Amino acid sequence: MRGFAVRRAIASAAVAVSLLAPVPASAIHLPPSREVRFQNGTLVILAEKHDVPLIAFHALLRGGGVEDPIGKEGVADLAGELLRKGAGKRSARDIAVLVDGLGATLGTGAGLEASYVYGEFMARDQVVMVDLLADILRRPTFPAEEFDKVKAQSIDAVTAAKDDPRNVIEDYATAFFYEKHPYGRPVDGDEATLQGLSRQDVLDFYHANYGGDRLILSVVGDFSAPTMEAKLRARFADWGKAPSAVPAVPAPARASGRRVLLVDKPDATQTYFWIGNLGVARTDPDRVPLDVANTAYGGRYTSILNTALRIKGGLTYGSRWLAPRHTQPGTVAIYSYTKTETTLKATDLALETLSQVCHEGIDSLTLVSAKTYIQGQFPPRLETEDQISGAFADVAFHGLTREEFEEYPSKVAATRSEDVARVIQRVYPPLGDLTFVFVGNAAKIRAAVKKYGPLKEVKITEPLLSRLRSGARDGRHRGGERG
Repeated sequence: MRGFAVRRAIASAAVAVSLLAPVPASAIHLPPSREVRFQNGTLVILAEKHDVPLIAFHALLRGGGVEDPIGKEGVADLAGELLRKGAGKRSARDIAVLVDGLGATLGTGAGLEASYVYGEFMARDQVVMVDLLADILRRPTFPAEEFDKVKAQSIDAVTAAKDDPRNVIEDYATAFFYEKHPYGRPVDGDEATLQGLSRQDVLDFYHANYGGDRLILSVVGDFSAPTMEAKLRARFADWGKAPSAVPAVPAPARASGRRVLLVDKPDATQTYFWIGNLGVARTDPDRVPLDVANTAYGGRYTSILNTALRIKGGLTYGSRWLAPRHTQPGTVAIYSYTKTETTLKATDLALETLSQVCHEGIDSLTLVSAKTYIQGQFPPRLETEDQISGAFADVAFHGLTREEFEEYPSKVAATRSEDVARVIQRVYPPLGDLTFVFVGNAAKIRAAVKKYGPLKEVKITEPLLSRLRSGARDGRHRGGERG
């Protein structure tokens, strides 16, 4: 038995040493690409990839939900959805039949800061699909009957999403946290704002905010770059500029102090919670060490947060550290859910893990494991034409280059413990500066969650924005970043 214990100790030590060894960087092999800027401002990224006869594209138009007028939230998304419901001489059915008949894919819509069109098709069909893309972006018809259908479907979708709090808690959290900032507007609007939209609102939005100067078009696949450039130039180079300038999104401020939003869902048997503050922007110089910290703390199954709440605590089926990034800082937040009766226990335990990481940092073994995890998960995200096309469009949108991906594994490997400790101190919020959002049975948890700060309560059956825009700030003020 003693010999077995010695061998086990030696084996454990060997594993520890291997984990502390430098993490080798995984190679990222992207196809050669080049950028072309048309005279009207359109940016085209072309990358030939000939291993399979497929072509994928991603088109982004700067703007998106941040351009929704107050009271008309959801109009950007509605306009985006309607792009494929009639364009040029084709009806919605014509477009659907064409795409299905070619075995292609096509999607349209809007995000927080961009409207988009994406698709994938066989290389032999590039002429008809490029023509279709040009019609969708430049000549949408927004038929009245399609507007009515999509609007009704959107209202139904927003209402139905509330059946499962996982679908809506981030909308409530961002609206509550950002308040009047453009990031606080849900891209899909709410029942009241959608109900008030007219077809003319969609037309006005499109004509004001779509134009060649806002377009980023990334195309990857089995084509000749000069030939594809000529096709795109013929269809987009003369597209005029959008009449409206892209809105300058102001930098949001970190919240100081605590406050609580309680969203009452009387039939809930679980409480869903979000606890956070301001994070960082997409181009933050510390984004790589922050990725390592986020992965270790709450970005994988064996993370510190999930180990405490699920694996050891048995209080939830899952918990994560959410960290969306935009052109301006997004949020960082703990997200989880638990039985109604263990709401306080799970919340307090989550706060303990945050306090521990902020005060003690993350140990070397956990960091090396997190870096290895990232390097194993990252390369498969950049393999297909669709993935690469989307990645190229994303970095171009944020003013970055392909080196963002090609150098990422080596930067992860080079991340030091002191880098991670520094970004945690800079970005992770102290326990005294937290915004709490709970979705659950208010009658059963109201008295308990009041301990976390001044409380505002809304009913989940009410339109999200109309209720959150009413009333005072409940004692919260905003300050700068923690030094």
